[in-house]
Amino acid sequence: MRNPLAVITGIVLVLAGSLFTLQGLGYVGGSAMTDVEFWAIAGPAIAGLGVALVIVGLHKNER
Repeated sequence: MRNPLAVITGIVLVLAGSLFTLQGLGYVGGSAMTDVEFWAIAGPAIAGLGVALVIVGLHKNER
């Protein structure tokens, strides 16, 4: 693992983005974010950034 901080941050973003998506779609209730279209759209974008950060963090920089 080249950059553990990037990997951990990426995993947190993936989990948060997934939760935001589920709340935005109304599958997880009890929040002001429930059934709000913005979170149904923003959640996958946040999760995608997390996946990209994990990939970058795991990439071995060969020089």
